[in-house]
Amino acid sequence: MNRHYRLVISCPDQIGIVSKISQFIAKHQGSITEANHHTDVQDNWFFMRHKIAADTFPLSLEQFRQEFTPLAKELNLDWSITDSGVKNKVILMCSKESHCLVDILNQWHSGDLDCDISCVISNHPDFSELVKWYGIPYHHVPVTRDKSIHFNQITELIDKYDSDTVVLARYMQILPSNMCDRFHHQIINIHHSFLPSFVGAKPYHQAYNRGVKLIGATCHYVTQDLDEGPIIEQDVARVSHRMTPQDMVRLGKDVEKRVLSNGLRMHLEGRVIVHDNKTIILD
Repeated sequence: MNRHYRLVISCPDQIGIVSKISQFIAKHQGSITEANHHTDVQDNWFFMRHKIAADTFPLSLEQFRQEFTPLAKELNLDWSITDSGVKNKVILMCSKESHCLVDILNQWHSGDLDCDISCVISNHPDFSELVKWYGIPYHHVPVTRDKSIHFNQITELIDKYDSDTVVLARYMQILPSNMCDRFHHQIINIHHSFLPSFVGAKPYHQAYNRGVKLIGATCHYVTQDLDEGPIIEQDVARVSHRMTPQDMVRLGKDVEKRVLSNGLRMHLEGRVIVHDNKTIILD
């Protein structure tokens, strides 16, 4: 993959945003290789993601930030710029279900997920040997009666590895509010239901009892409100009355791993902008 810079912005909509930003990039001989724009007409809010070929751009990111700041202030931008050559540091967390964990590890190992996986943290020892095969550190952090001890240990590990993103790959514990606040929009969860339906535990059994014809999975950012964070990705599978709850669980696992890896990929590529409690996906 050719190295590039990702410029992501959101701001109040106004005439001339794209023109002024494009002129700034062109003035420095930058080549825009991908451009995505969206305007929320109800909120009058504008969103943009540009990919700029790094080998055409003479400025370092620090120089870019300094020279771009006056224009950002003029347009009242909420913005960021990142370098695709600097990989996102990801920590995976899991419990006793392996399908999401293994799928992400396989995609990372094959180069289909462009990130560095710093370690895997689990409240069970089950996947230690599996993870070590990939050459990744594995930390078994048991859940204690006082759960604050467990989560303090996890926070220390996140700090130790200087993690950018934490992925809950079927980690079956509810994070405390202080963790949700501290790692705001850095923690990604997979919920085995098409939210907002069937929140909480055993959603497939809830779906079976309700007689639904579609089941699904939802990848979302973690907030203090259980299963109510901004949604990144969703997908569904069709079911019938002939299926047992166990059939739904089996079918749902395929949907879960696909949704989580797709959501993580969009997050890593800077395609997700959170606006209020929803996301704009600039794909």
